[in-house]
Amino acid sequence: MLSRRLTLPLLVLTAILLLPLILLSIAVLLTYPTLPSLESLTDYHPKIPLRVYSQEGSLLGEFGEERRALVTIGDVPDLMKKAILAAEDDRFYQHGGVDYAGVVRAAISNFTSGGAKQGASTITMQVARNFFLSKEKTLTRKFNEVLLAFKIEHSLTKDEILQLYINQIYLGQRAYGFAAASQVYFGKPLNQLSISEFAMLAGLPKAPSSYNPVINPKRAKLRQLYVLRRMHELHFINDAEFQLAQTQPISTHHASDTDIQADYLTEMVRSVMFEKFGDATYTQGFKVFTTIRRQDQIAAYQAVRKGVLDYDRRHGYRGPEGFAELPEGSGDDRLEEVLQDITDSGDLLAAIVTNVTGKSLTAYVKGGERVEVKGDALHYVERSLGNKAPLNQRITVGSIIRLQKDGKGVWQISQLPQVESAFVSANPQDGAIYALIGGFDFNKNQFNHVTQAWRQPGSSFKPFIYSAALEKGLTPATVINDAPLEFDAEQTGSEPWQPKNYEGTYDGPMRMRQALIKSKNMVSIRILQSITPQYAQDYVTKFGFDADKIPPYLTMALGAGLVTPMQLLTGYSVFANGGFKVNPYFIQRIEDDRGNILSQASPAVAANGAEQIIDTRNAFTMVNMMQDVVKHGTAIRAMSLGRQDLAGKTGTTSDSIDAWFCGFQPTVVGIAWIGFDQPRSLGDKETGGGAALPIWIGYMGNVLKDVPEATYTVPDGIVAARINESGQLDSNGTRVEYFYNENVPSVQTAPNPNETTPQTDIVKDQLF
Repeated sequence: MLSRRLTLPLLVLTAILLLPLILLSIAVLLTYPTLPSLESLTDYHPKIPLRVYSQEGSLLGEFGEERRALVTIGDVPDLMKKAILAAEDDRFYQHGGVDYAGVVRAAISNFTSGGAKQGASTITMQVARNFFLSKEKTLTRKFNEVLLAFKIEHSLTKDEILQLYINQIYLGQRAYGFAAASQVYFGKPLNQLSISEFAMLAGLPKAPSSYNPVINPKRAKLRQLYVLRRMHELHFINDAEFQLAQTQPISTHHASDTDIQADYLTEMVRSVMFEKFGDATYTQGFKVFTTIRRQDQIAAYQAVRKGVLDYDRRHGYRGPEGFAELPEGSGDDRLEEVLQDITDSGDLLAAIVTNVTGKSLTAYVKGGERVEVKGDALHYVERSLGNKAPLNQRITVGSIIRLQKDGKGVWQISQLPQVESAFVSANPQDGAIYALIGGFDFNKNQFNHVTQAWRQPGSSFKPFIYSAALEKGLTPATVINDAPLEFDAEQTGSEPWQPKNYEGTYDGPMRMRQALIKSKNMVSIRILQSITPQYAQDYVTKFGFDADKIPPYLTMALGAGLVTPMQLLTGYSVFANGGFKVNPYFIQRIEDDRGNILSQASPAVAANGAEQIIDTRNAFTMVNMMQDVVKHGTAIRAMSLGRQDLAGKTGTTSDSIDAWFCGFQPTVVGIAWIGFDQPRSLGDKETGGGAALPIWIGYMGNVLKDVPEATYTVPDGIVAARINESGQLDSNGTRVEYFYNENVPSVQTAPNPNETTPQTDIVKDQLF
């Protein structure tokens, strides 16, 4: 009887105890068949961004919602794997998807600490969540996560699961996967990281935004130290490695002058690819290899930055960028908060002034560095340090300034320039673009001045007028009068015009060669009068200029039309390659994600498929004249490169609104421009030779360093003859000049002083 009384309660108790298991089993049986297929894991094809490379294969940029770089588990450094396991799931290779010991440990920890501070998600569970589930914190989602973890463990090996995790997990800064994060945060591949850097990355999955070493370096350091302790406790690293890794400084990746800054070029590539492939551009892993040469692009970027900053420095300090209230005793957190939304511009770092005296200035740089500026480094801003300076120019505690290290590593106060610039270079033989800088800072101004800026070319346009004159029978020895001119509105197409030479002086009769060397405006106008503006307009369009942007008026002689730097690149390439029109191009080939070539450039080459638009003799003569512009004229500063094979032409527009230098050597053409987006004067003393030419020199000095000096071969049909200072043939002449066979001038006889009647012969080859 007693036994019967005990049996019933035991049955009830057993039923009560078994009921959850029964319900759980039913839930499993009902839910498991509805779980998503693991096809996305077994056939893993994540969204891979469009990647743009230099000619040599260096990464220039990428476009896509997610930054990814896929790696196989075999290519992941062992210490990277161990750092991940130490931070996320040290029993990964022991459990079957759910770490029950870890669940108990987390429950005890959370109970004793009074809150949910420790999770128990395994790496497998995180893979399940990242691929198939939302991040909502519900019991149903957690239940599905556990079941999916079991399913994944049953279908894949441990290494396959870890490989998926390493490639898929989000780590901040749009980086998905550890290989991508390694590049984003440290600027190098996984196999080049140190133990301290492995630990820093391994700490990111828990909270990428909180432990981001770029944005929150202090919190990232604390997380890194935790990961290192776990690695040490698990005997993944020894005592010496542990001690070193804890104290080893971490340097996060910031853009510097040694990086390849090619944002304007990569945006051009992105636009071409989107037009071709649509939205698939950003997800299918296309690889675009450009014509850009790594060293050329770096040299161009450095040259533009230096040229612009040198110009900006010549025109004085304008004052701090902004101001922030700093209550007494403000700590680093307040200083970081002030600088949080202010982006650096290359090596122009944002900083906030914390102390200032007449002899020194201390500033806090984003990330925690404190910098002292003193002595000669303060001369540039000394007018802004005193109380007499206008409030908007005065540097005080709380002022936001820019700091930059000079060539000797000394901190200098600088500022973001207002002026803009552009530079583009290419191979004149086939049009392959070697370097393209569309502006000072893409992050500040995305307008591409190489392709989009229609500006007046000034005197840099004169070579095209002179080239047209050669075809009309003029020669480098033709004597033309450099004397004042005046035109009414009918002649100019707009309003009365009284042009002047840049220097305001006139030298009278001179040879055409001399006029180009000295960039004489009056001579260019007389040449255009002689050949007619309509002829010149028709002629210059062969070089790639738009007829509607170059109206057929006499102002064309001074470069009053509109061109882009890219058009000038095309035009000057014709002179450099012997008379052939080659079209600039920047995409060498396009590959899919498996390396299959989808398209390959096949450009027309000078003397091999490209259209010949001017006589080879014309090109040679113009090159020879432009060599003298470099050797003796407005571009003489280029002789600092110590080469005899350089040629080109400076350009300065009215009121010095635009400054240019367009020049070349037989292997490379370069176009440099500087000016304001809203056109205004660069300053009375700013010219193409002073503002733009230094950029060109900075670039060419780097890229021509190991290029042998070239010689220009005199083509058939050209005669070299001696002339005197009047441009006449003279066997005793002091100068050798080049003429087309058919345009060699006749020998002129000097007037006989004994004759009473004047010489009646018409003097050939003179424009007055």
